[in-house]
Amino acid sequence: MNILVLEPYYGGSHKAFLAGLTHHLPYSFDLLTLPAHSWKWRMRLAAPHFAGVLATDPQYKAKTFDRILCSSLVDVAALRGLLPSHLRNIPVLTYFHENQFAYPVQASEARDVHFGLTNLTTALASERLAFNSQYNLDSFLAGCRELLAKMPDMSLAGYEEAIRVKAVILPPGLDFSGVDSCLDKRQTGSPPVLVWNHRWEHDKNPELFFNTLYGYAEQGVPFGLIVLGESFRSQPPVFAQAAERLARHIIHFGYAEDRQEYCRLLCQGDIVVSTANHEFYGMAVLEALRTGCRPLVPNRLSYRELFAPEFCYEDAAFAQELRAALELGRLGLQEAHTLTNKFSWPELASCYQQWFELPR
Repeated sequence: MNILVLEPYYGGSHKAFLAGLTHHLPYSFDLLTLPAHSWKWRMRLAAPHFAGVLATDPQYKAKTFDRILCSSLVDVAALRGLLPSHLRNIPVLTYFHENQFAYPVQASEARDVHFGLTNLTTALASERLAFNSQYNLDSFLAGCRELLAKMPDMSLAGYEEAIRVKAVILPPGLDFSGVDSCLDKRQTGSPPVLVWNHRWEHDKNPELFFNTLYGYAEQGVPFGLIVLGESFRSQPPVFAQAAERLARHIIHFGYAEDRQEYCRLLCQGDIVVSTANHEFYGMAVLEALRTGCRPLVPNRLSYRELFAPEFCYEDAAFAQELRAALELGRLGLQEAHTLTNKFSWPELASCYQQWFELPR
């Protein structure tokens, strides 16, 4: 099977997903991509850009494909109308890493509903859909219902049923080879180490995490701290505050540029924490769990699909639950592997093959 991949945001989790997909599936892939920035421009104009390349680049004029795979940042409805004629009838499969109804916006911005509507028409124009979590699909359909309830003088009868029929839940396969090969270099008898490995943005709710740790520090609770994750020019002020107030507890504080260094730091942890108000999947926590870190995650979003209730907390009980996790300590590697194996590419590859090979 020959698959054409159109990815206008080729970076981060989108890039990692395609690396695993192309490595573990027995197909021939042609990747047509754009760098991971300017997502709004990508969503508006990647479709005509890609269609233009496919129409004019000599390497694509003679090629035939069995499937076209898009991420949800491609406007598939526009793409179908702009593709060269020899590509127009190829089944299009769209993978939703996120949806624009539930994706967080900056506090200073109003949500632009047109991006959500583009997701909707993309879903209607694609032959098959995959969402990385049930939460992603549910929040997408809830956003569609809420917005279309305001629609005047028109009807999209049956749209939700049409989407549900062609949608499946396919978690993004994870490559655990890096964390599996790292060595645990923690010192015996050292205090338990907390890991926080998420984007440094408000939707990850860092204030709850750090404010709780300030209280622990004042009470003399022993703990070490590893803070990872990507940061940006504008970041919540709590990070600078935490770097100062928790300095004597810090083992590492900042983005790890090198993948090997990132894995090494995860292997030093005992507890991995999420306090997110937004999460379509939960890759960062699963990677840390693989090393034996005990997860502590909010009882909401996609986390309820990934983790047993014993690892979930209600916000009002976070400080109490984190203190209990510190006392319990890390998981055994055998348990950690049992909990994470089902999220690995070797386990999920056959599910993706079924998705690609379903008859039209």
